[in-house]
Amino acid sequence: MPLALLALAVSAFGIGTTEFVMMGLLPNVADDLGTSVPTAGHLVSAYAIGVVVGAPLLTALGSRIPRKRMLLLLMALFVVGNLASALAPGFGWLVAGRVLAGLPHGAFFGVGAVVAARLVSEDRQARAVATMFLGLTVANILGVPAATLLGQHLGWRATFLVVTVIGLVAMAALARLVPQIPVDERQGLGREIRALGRPQVLLGLLTAVFGFAGVFAVYSYLASMTTEVMGFGESTVTVVLALFGLGMTGGALAAGPLTDRALRPTLYGSLAALVLTLVAFRFTVHVPWLALVTVVVLGAVGFMTTTPLQMLVMRKAKDAPTLASASNHSAFNLANAGGAWAGGAAVAAGWGWTSPALVGAGLTVVGLAIAAIAGLLDRAGTTEGASRVVAGSPQESAAADGAATADGEVAEVSGTSSPASGS
Repeated sequence: MPLALLALAVSAFGIGTTEFVMMGLLPNVADDLGTSVPTAGHLVSAYAIGVVVGAPLLTALGSRIPRKRMLLLLMALFVVGNLASALAPGFGWLVAGRVLAGLPHGAFFGVGAVVAARLVSEDRQARAVATMFLGLTVANILGVPAATLLGQHLGWRATFLVVTVIGLVAMAALARLVPQIPVDERQGLGREIRALGRPQVLLGLLTAVFGFAGVFAVYSYLASMTTEVMGFGESTVTVVLALFGLGMTGGALAAGPLTDRALRPTLYGSLAALVLTLVAFRFTVHVPWLALVTVVVLGAVGFMTTTPLQMLVMRKAKDAPTLASASNHSAFNLANAGGAWAGGAAVAAGWGWTSPALVGAGLTVVGLAIAAIAGLLDRAGTTEGASRVVAGSPQESAAADGAATADGEVAEVSGTSSPASGS
């Protein structure tokens, strides 16, 4: 794999740390700022709102900016947002800092996924994208637990100062390792918007919104579940978060090659497994060792959905995948916000700390149903035809136009094209 993927993974590590660490710090932030844990949960939603707004907006504004420069500008905004969070004088300012830190998230991963796909041969596209996402999973094994532990001992502000430093390191790695990638002159904002409006792209985004919401309905309150239901002390929260991260890493490692081989079956299987795991967690959470095993499985099957969803919208967006790719992260963070809200609402209603698991299962069932409908429509040929992930010149892109898989998908990277293993 190219070293540029390492720079993307380091950036993803920083983004993943700041996105997920708030779940482990909710009790500490709530105590320090004099609010309740469910109210502090709005900080999770605030970051997600930043992603939802920033992904299409910043991608549109940067549609003509060379890819490497765009990645650096986005990471610079990430640094500013985390520094603002660390220095926030009160809860309202912290909410604003979280929104600011979230703004570049979706655009960064949207541009980064397209760049990653352009760096490798067509049959390794999903693995390249999954390699970038490994930064997110490693963040949950090392970054989030370490940052949570740091926040518990030195205060949550120290956590965001450290994330700010990680962002600066990521910028240096991007500047050093990512090659210059010019913008395809054929690609403009109008073309990207038209690609985003294709039915299969929209169905893919809806699948992400509902399917992934089930993960965050539970993960947002995992720290409280650890102490209130599993019966562990506060010091064990970092261990539980690390176990979730281990599961995420396993899911990401498996998702890449599985998606390259069979996209839709990987998506269906991971969503179905997620439903079963969430239902099981409602009961296993009361048995400490079973709860820990289920946390690992939850991380694995939850994160296994991300790579096939990312590749699906990129391929269905045809030769203008950047905005669709970025919008997919808006969808994931709508899932983040919606899952956190739904789980918190269940707890606030007095249904208990285990209720988010069943709420999450219901949300994921909706996502699986949407994915199945999209697959049926695709097979019936009622949606658009061939698609590809563009990476080369206009002449190279044209070379892929004639090739398609059985369900109308093509991925093209380096001037050669072949049927993409997938749905």
